[in-house]
Amino acid sequence: MQTLLLVVELFICIALIAVVLLQRSEGGALGMGGGGGSGLGGLFSPRGAADTLTRTTAILGVLFFLVCLGLNLISMRGRTQRSILDTSAPATTTQTLPSKPASPQAPAVPRPH
Repeated sequence: MQTLLLVVELFICIALIAVVLLQRSEGGALGMGGGGGSGLGGLFSPRGAADTLTRTTAILGVLFFLVCLGLNLISMRGRTQRSILDTSAPATTTQTLPSKPASPQAPAVPRPH
């Protein structure tokens, strides 16, 4: 199920990127969603294409958000919720010193051949 949602999210992400890139910028120079300037207000008129792309962007954005929430809920299933405030501080271990101090040894020096 998680793999399926990841694949769906990938397709939604690619579609969202494509739809955003198709939209006309504020200056109107970069948009590809235009067309002939018929004033009929149809689907592929400049205004109709802008409305369609805006609506598609909103729908894809909501779907992306919902799939992200679904993936988060699936990944949280089966985990026990713990707070770091509920855990006690790790106990420090005390090391016991040897009763008799070890005799110091001189460092090993290589002998010439």
